Amino acid sequence: MDLGRQTRVRQAFDTFFGPPGPPREDHVLELFRRTAETVPAYRKFLREHGIAPDDVRTMADFRTLPLLDKDGYHRKYPLPELCRGGTFAGNDMIAVSSGSSGHPTIWPRALEDELHVARRFETVLVDAFEADRRSTLAVVCFPLGTWVGGLFTTACVRHLAAKGCPITVVAPGNNKAEILRVLPELAPHFEQVVLLGYPPFVKDVVDTGLAEGVDWPAYAIKLVLAGEVFSEQWRELVGRRAGVTDPVRHIASLYGTADAGVLGTETPVSVSIRRFFADRPGLAREVFGDARLPTLVQYDPASRFFEVHDGTLVFTGDGGIPLIRYHIADDGGVLPHGALLELCARHGFTPPAGPELPFVYVFGRSLFTVSFFGANVYPENVTVGLEQPGISDTVTGKFVIESVEDEDRDRRLRITVETAPGATADAAAIADAVRDQLRRLNSEFAHYVPAERQRPDVVLRPAGDPEYFPVGVKHRYTRRS
Repeated sequence: MDLGRQTRVRQAFDTFFGPPGPPREDHVLELFRRTAETVPAYRKFLREHGIAPDDVRTMADFRTLPLLDKDGYHRKYPLPELCRGGTFAGNDMIAVSSGSSGHPTIWPRALEDELHVARRFETVLVDAFEADRRSTLAVVCFPLGTWVGGLFTTACVRHLAAKGCPITVVAPGNNKAEILRVLPELAPHFEQVVLLGYPPFVKDVVDTGLAEGVDWPAYAIKLVLAGEVFSEQWRELVGRRAGVTDPVRHIASLYGTADAGVLGTETPVSVSIRRFFADRPGLAREVFGDARLPTLVQYDPASRFFEVHDGTLVFTGDGGIPLIRYHIADDGGVLPHGALLELCARHGFTPPAGPELPFVYVFGRSLFTVSFFGANVYPENVTVGLEQPGISDTVTGKFVIESVEDEDRDRRLRITVETAPGATADAAAIADAVRDQLRRLNSEFAHYVPAERQRPDVVLRPAGDPEYFPVGVKHRYTRRS
């Protein structure tokens, strides 16, 4: 019996049940020292780079530390050496990354780590959804199993219930039939229902429910989403179909990863600012360096500390495997709270009141793009094409982008689209809509791709197609030849 573990868990619960501490950056120095002292792999890593931990005294010193990544750190050392004390003993749960980069990765964690991340769910469920005062049914629609999403989400929401929130969790996972079977039985007994899942799957649940006569507005639906960038048109469309009365407050995206749980959350502040930029692509380019609209979330630097390296994100955070300056390879950046609100004010916009926390914006990983005539084709651009009137009702929102060679070895842009169950989609109309949105939203595409090659080849596949849209697997929007 590890009595020390009992003490650590009790202390973690005491901290979780208390008020949040002030946001601070210098906690990363304490985390660095503790990691250098207790994690064998990190001690070796520093020694191999000629770094003495005692020489790292200031934040300026900290910012000179070499970056960690999966290949140069996680996969280089034996898994137990990545944990404190060189053992799994302090961890009670294992998650496996989804393998979106082609290689699944093991991430141990402890209950204490879940409590840390549960604060991020509290930001959404309590601060925005008022789940501390309204009886709430939380329906976990993320896949259940070794993937981080379903079980981690279930645990964190249950921790909020243990804190005193009137939340009840049901976890059908990404089983659409089971979700729609239990909802009519349970939802009438609660003041609101929160669906938590990946955006295209949640949309599929909502659309199928409508087709089956589900009265979504009667359930006071709220949505918690993660894993993908979606457009504000998507937020409006799905919110309208689900009967969400306030999409700014009641549809929230999480910036999450298997590496460290939830890193940041959308808030009414960040959503309202994002919607402001959605109608101003020129200003979006000025702020984000791109006319594409990234996910914009707020984060607590006392929990996850962000930096930017060559236009990609680096974070530091504690966990089953403590990570110091970990290069997650997500394209994005960091914006101070005051600076972003001041910019909005200069352009005549005042967002609602909210937490005074910094912002991080995320475009996603560069491996989720397809290069076509030198232009990067992004899933976000294609998504807007599928959300156009007359098309959105016939597709699920899932698709796969490929750059392929035809018989003459010419490159063609092919988009394989999943049709909605029972619907008849028009491939020609989809091709036209996607081309038009790519021209509008992607200046590289409009200028680099010859006009005669801009219209993609659209291939329609049925829902659940095992080759392109297998059930139970995290969807990938791109393939490379």
